[in-house]
Amino acid sequence: MAMAVYGLKDKVALVTGGSRGIGLDLARRLLAEGAKVAICARKAEGLSAAAEELASDNLLAVPCHVAKEDQVAALFAQAKEAFGRLDILVNNVGMNLFTPGLAETELALWQKIVDSNLTGSFLCAREAARLMRGQGGGKIINVSSTAAHRAAPPMGIYGIAKAAIEMMTKVLAAELAGDQVQVNAVAPGMVKTGFSQPFWSNQDKHDQITARIPAGRLAETGDVVEPVLFLASDAASYITGQTILVDGGSSIV
Repeated sequence: MAMAVYGLKDKVALVTGGSRGIGLDLARRLLAEGAKVAICARKAEGLSAAAEELASDNLLAVPCHVAKEDQVAALFAQAKEAFGRLDILVNNVGMNLFTPGLAETELALWQKIVDSNLTGSFLCAREAARLMRGQGGGKIINVSSTAAHRAAPPMGIYGIAKAAIEMMTKVLAAELAGDQVQVNAVAPGMVKTGFSQPFWSNQDKHDQITARIPAGRLAETGDVVEPVLFLASDAASYITGQTILVDGGSSIV
């Protein structure tokens, strides 16, 4: 894929879940654009490996569990101390477990999935909104999923949390538009990362999934990164409260 230029030089971005998959690829592209980037992840060892791989003086790597309010506050404080401001937040952290039907689901399982996907995105968006209001604008991009648009019982709680993220995107967009903060989301279909490897590593499952995608393939991380970079750029300054489906056309058939 050819590299696009989005005019993000010297912008400050924070990417949650930046140690692997979409988040790591996004951090790499932001750095290539000349942005200053903070990444976080819950596991320190994965975060250290990502920081070593990215190897940039414009990178800050902070261990953080995004569903923990005190850790999120510390993350944003460190990012502001290091870079002075925050122009872009990408709420990329996501976690899914195969779940039983809702009637059979234990509260602890519900809370684990909702906290990782929805509560963490809320806490980070809240911190970003406070900073961006005070500095005259910014961009918040939430990573949702096509699971928010179609019921899939084994991924039911994940889909519910992602659907809530899309409504949160609309609510925040309405609240922050007057402060020149645009809030949007991207909703990928299955992306070929370690997160989804149990599906695409099995050839029969892979073929069943791609048969339902008009584009005829799974998404690569770059297919998601590019729309995120567009939404983070000045080219998207009149777009807010929207969710871009990045699904190879699977939602239209």
